[in-house]
Amino acid sequence: MSETKTITISIKASGTTSKWKDEYTNDLMRSISEMLPQVDINRKGNDLELTTPLHLSNRTIKLRIKKFLHQKGLKDKFRPISYKTDDKVGYMVLEKKIIELSYY
Repeated sequence: MSETKTITISIKASGTTSKWKDEYTNDLMRSISEMLPQVDINRKGNDLELTTPLHLSNRTIKLRIKKFLHQKGLKDKFRPISYKTDDKVGYMVLEKKIIELSYY
């Protein structure tokens, strides 16, 4: 039996639920499962738990999230940020901060 690890994708952080639609979460689940068929995905509220083979890098998951955001036209609004706590390793999808400078 092969070794596995769990990676969490959190979408509820920093008020992103206001602009992040529920359909995006479902589309993200479907997109990751199509791109990476060896990954099992479970949804718990606004968190996605991915059970991946041990040899699959976390960077691969981040690249797939970025690809999904680009395909949906959300790359200018959201970005994946990695995080690591004592019990969880994964990514948070945060809203990009936009600074507007006016010179006049």
